[in-house]
Amino acid sequence: MLKGKKILLGITGSIAAYKSAFLVRLLVKAGAEVKVIMTPSSTDFISKLTLSTLSKNKVLVDLFDEDSWANHVMLGRWADVMLVAPLSCNTLSKMAHGQCDNLLLAVYLSATCPVVVAPAMDEDMWHHQSTKENIGKLIEFGNKIIPVDKGELASGLIGDGRLAEPEAILRFIEDSFSVSQPLSGKKAFVSAGPTYEPLDPVRFIGNHSSGKMGLAIAEELYTRGADVTLIMGPSLINLPDNGIKSLRVNTAEEMYKACTKQFDKSDIGIMAAAVADYTPIEVAKNKIKKTSGELVIELKKTKDILKSLGEKKSSKQVLVGFALETNNERENALKKLKNKNADMVVMNSLNDKGAGFGMDTNKITIFDKSGKEFNYDLMSKKAAAKNIVDTIIQLYYA
Repeated sequence: MLKGKKILLGITGSIAAYKSAFLVRLLVKAGAEVKVIMTPSSTDFISKLTLSTLSKNKVLVDLFDEDSWANHVMLGRWADVMLVAPLSCNTLSKMAHGQCDNLLLAVYLSATCPVVVAPAMDEDMWHHQSTKENIGKLIEFGNKIIPVDKGELASGLIGDGRLAEPEAILRFIEDSFSVSQPLSGKKAFVSAGPTYEPLDPVRFIGNHSSGKMGLAIAEELYTRGADVTLIMGPSLINLPDNGIKSLRVNTAEEMYKACTKQFDKSDIGIMAAAVADYTPIEVAKNKIKKTSGELVIELKKTKDILKSLGEKKSSKQVLVGFALETNNERENALKKLKNKNADMVVMNSLNDKGAGFGMDTNKITIFDKSGKEFNYDLMSKKAAAKNIVDTIIQLYYA
């Protein structure tokens, strides 16, 4: 899979640097040519001799070595991919803010190849707001993030922040070469999950959507090269730290504002969220108490997000809606496709076993505005997402 590929491995000052030896061995065994750049502090955790022996190449640390100069510009152009693993909190901050005080950073700032990073740090550092913002900056720059693992840390704590295992890093790099990325350069957003419409400070009107389908679509778009933003309603799903930008919203109005803002700068919009059709006219300031009488709640319509986006959609944008139906499924889905001016509608039915809210599987039918229809049997939501994105690429980006 990696035969003949040129991998530039950056190693930073983290206790997890010891895993770099295993990673280099795996990359070389997979057929890659590996060159290693170390920050000065990383040499306290693993030796240059070990890495040069395993990589069969000289390991570089300094911009200037006696009377020679490490050409950082050419290193960044030589590689098919630059991989920084482990990426320490310190180097992350420097990369996010354009600092250049060592060879690794000089190569990063001049690299023309894709850059992939695998963070490693203690849990409190990983969850600190500044770290989140720095990861966000790297994502904005177009870098890909390999998610951290959860487990025992150097501090003795158990939590998030462990460097991904070398085998997982290898698979990530292999996948980046093996998967076609026809959506590279395209911006996409996906809405997912439910919305909660408050009745009072305690109660709300909502639905059982988990957000799993939308998350799977966002991940598939990202795998195909798109710059992806996931707009997630109040789901219990943990949002990924893998390069997908994410926004949290609660109500239909918040979902409307977020989707409208994202669609203005997107090539693809996929509305997979289960947005409430109605919301209370008035929200009680205090908890509604039970009385002897009946409780009547007046509702008003929420804004139709799909229709609103369909009305403003340009000919260069692709808009995809979802139609979860309980009766007259095909008829209702086709009506939605036409009335909302969508390019595609993905239909599923609560009558199909295994295709309801919260499931890990789905059974879908895709309709497009030209009259094409694509039917699929029950499958995992990951597989369904692949079929949805495949169809978008086939119809609009082939």
